[in-house]
Amino acid sequence: MQTQLNGIQLAYDEVGEGPAVLLIHGFPLGRQMWRPQAEALAAAGFRAVVPDLRGFGESEPGTEVGSTDLLADDLIALLDYLGIEKAVVGGMSMGGYVMLNLLARYPERFSAACFIVTRADADDETARGKRNHLIAEIEAGRPDAVPNAFTPLLFADQTVADRPELVEEVRGWMTATPPSGLILGLQAIRDRGDSSALLSLLKIPALVMGAQEDKAIPPEKSTDMAEQIPGAQLQMLSNAGHMANIEQPDAFNSALLDFLRDN
Repeated sequence: MQTQLNGIQLAYDEVGEGPAVLLIHGFPLGRQMWRPQAEALAAAGFRAVVPDLRGFGESEPGTEVGSTDLLADDLIALLDYLGIEKAVVGGMSMGGYVMLNLLARYPERFSAACFIVTRADADDETARGKRNHLIAEIEAGRPDAVPNAFTPLLFADQTVADRPELVEEVRGWMTATPPSGLILGLQAIRDRGDSSALLSLLKIPALVMGAQEDKAIPPEKSTDMAEQIPGAQLQMLSNAGHMANIEQPDAFNSALLDFLRDN
């Protein structure tokens, strides 16, 4: 499905009926990463809303510089369009950065939050330099620098050995992301603020999901976040890397659905 919001065509899927669950994908991916979760949520009596962030998947990039404010505002416009006053929100990696922006600026719109292989701190100078290097590569006509840099970080070693077709499928998603979307996403990641102070102020149920073999975001980042959020539940998935939700979909969905049913 597609709709015109905030000056762009935004693509999304919506499946199921019941309490709304908004899932925000990571970089440089798209809404197809949530396929195992959307089906499970719908089957369990929830309304799954899975958008392509602007510049990713089938959503247009627009002309503005990438920022978590911009991406968050698009999602609020989508919730308004769908008539959803309050939703549970889950964000994976970059999607978690957008979710933190949403929780800071639109707290009244969310009833619970799921932090999925993400972190609350901002990029340090080294990380910012890496973003700038990738942006320069893309602008020089080498967008493959992004999937080349990210593919080795996304999966547990066991997944690479046992499921090479999954690794190739996800690499295909990254390769299909247009250069404008890659740049927009890297700008948003690079320039995001430090949301660490927000964690102790959250007053909604929270689930933190980390992966023990995550090479992109250290597992201790998930542990730290869970310790800082009042009453947060922590679920560390084993035999999973950064793409935990599709590497271990059964364990992931079980944890997510248990959390949703309890809250």
